[in-house]
Amino acid sequence: MDIKRKEKKITLAIVTTHEVAHQWFGNLVTMEWWTHLWLNEGFATWVSYLATDSLFPEWEIWTQFLDETAGGLRMDALESSHPIEVEIHHARSVLEVFDSISYEKGSAVIRMLMDYLGYDIFQKSLSSYMKNYAWKNTKTEDLWSILSEESGVQVNTLMDTWTKKKGYPVISVKYKDCNLEFEQSQFVYSDMHSDDCWIVPMTMSLGSCNKRKNFLLETKHGKLDVSGLYHSCDGNSSSFEKNQEKLSEKFWVKLNIGQTGFYRVKYDHNLTTQLRKAIEDNCLSASDRFGILDDTYALCEACQVSLSSLLSLMNVYRKELDYTVLSRLIEICSSVEKISSDALPSLLNDMKQFFIGLLLFSAEKLGWEPIQGENHMSAMTRERVLMALVNLGHSITIDEAMKRFQAYLDDRNTPLLPVDCRRAAFRAVMRNTNTSNRNGFEALLTIYKEAQAVQEKARVLRCLASCPEPDIVLEVLNFMLSDEVRVQDITYVLSGKSLEGRETAWRWLKENWDLIVAKCDDMILHSFIRNVVTPFSSHDMADEVEAFFASCETASFAMNLKQSIEQVRIKARWVESIKQEESIEELVRGLACIG
Repeated sequence: MDIKRKEKKITLAIVTTHEVAHQWFGNLVTMEWWTHLWLNEGFATWVSYLATDSLFPEWEIWTQFLDETAGGLRMDALESSHPIEVEIHHARSVLEVFDSISYEKGSAVIRMLMDYLGYDIFQKSLSSYMKNYAWKNTKTEDLWSILSEESGVQVNTLMDTWTKKKGYPVISVKYKDCNLEFEQSQFVYSDMHSDDCWIVPMTMSLGSCNKRKNFLLETKHGKLDVSGLYHSCDGNSSSFEKNQEKLSEKFWVKLNIGQTGFYRVKYDHNLTTQLRKAIEDNCLSASDRFGILDDTYALCEACQVSLSSLLSLMNVYRKELDYTVLSRLIEICSSVEKISSDALPSLLNDMKQFFIGLLLFSAEKLGWEPIQGENHMSAMTRERVLMALVNLGHSITIDEAMKRFQAYLDDRNTPLLPVDCRRAAFRAVMRNTNTSNRNGFEALLTIYKEAQAVQEKARVLRCLASCPEPDIVLEVLNFMLSDEVRVQDITYVLSGKSLEGRETAWRWLKENWDLIVAKCDDMILHSFIRNVVTPFSSHDMADEVEAFFASCETASFAMNLKQSIEQVRIKARWVESIKQEESIEELVRGLACIG
């Protein structure tokens, strides 16, 4: 089974179970009003992973669920976010709440609550909920009432802050005098956080002795004595007091085990050092490795952690092979590369060399061709890694991609370019296309026009706009709006647009806005806004975008536009923060030299 069939099987399983879940969450029991949309979509998303995991446990689908959690965390850290339960006053506004908050945050909050209450109690409560409200309409409070009755926990008190207001906390933790000290505050990418406080179901592992502790953090500050955990596994009541100053050498502490909680964690310097060593020693699960990386990146983007700290953490992921973790690492490499092009242009080549070094181990393990007996996750990782190396300009990977592409042009059935490697080859072709050398571009257009399978057409479309030359990007954008491309496939082209083409795409959008609005539905317009606006990272560009759309009808995508402009301003702030970092040049050049 090739990678696309494997990915398609996973996607089909999740989509099918999601829609089947609506027979209960949506049909049998229906939300009272759009305010409670998450009772449909959040639960259907959560059930889709629960059911898929039951059917195919070998897929380790809950690790892939972290992409859902991460999407909700990213969206909910914006000032322009909204609560899970959001008042809907106009029918045209409904479409905009079918977003990461209702689906991704909603499902992640459900998973957090289930983890806290326990699966058996949660399942029993949902069964009672369905029986009590079959063929009726419900609101969130009805579900909380049933859960409270079954569990003996005041679920409404616990969960109201998670559903009725936007945002979530970051838990800062430090070690001092045998205690872990906690402080919670709202996590936002800007510096406009509130003084809100959440009741946070916390999980903690004192890793060296495999001890887990569950507790609620109900106030802004908290403290936990960990000496008892140490004694329980060490068997020596005096050793902790004698060696507590060496805690960082012997132990690591991980909060939010398995990333089941909807919050971020910020560790102090010593605890961070512990975790880096634990990752190097392969002591942490894939979910926990994902969480540490994702949290640190978000904190860096919010200017709460230095880029140097993020890069130092990324350096310990050189032997990463897990699909979900490696995919997130690649996404972060891409984001840091883009922000560096504005903040640290003189270091961009060294930054790329460092990122290439992070991926070479996995690239060598995976190769270009399927390995006999490999699991489906390894096969899915191959495309991600090869694509990343092409995007970073790794000459060996690009040369190999071009050779295999030529073999594919000569024989569409050649085994030299398996399906899971084609996007990497197509991307290599476009990254090496310019106005004086259009042969590869023309060949890809021919492949697109001759292809019978929509999957093959989509592969080509995802790569066409990745060319670094603005004139080619402009030609691709015009082609995208032609009758050669189905309207629903426009998003493929937009999502693959090169950073070098961002100014061209913005000018083109302004000149063609009336045509775009006439041709595309609201969902496609959302894609235009996200993919054309968010690559920028300056306040001047944010101002220009606001000025342009001030004279446009934006009711159907107002929230999307606001969020996209906010993301531009977040990156502008990040650029300025990175420029102020000391010793970043020495660190990057040193990391680039590591093999």
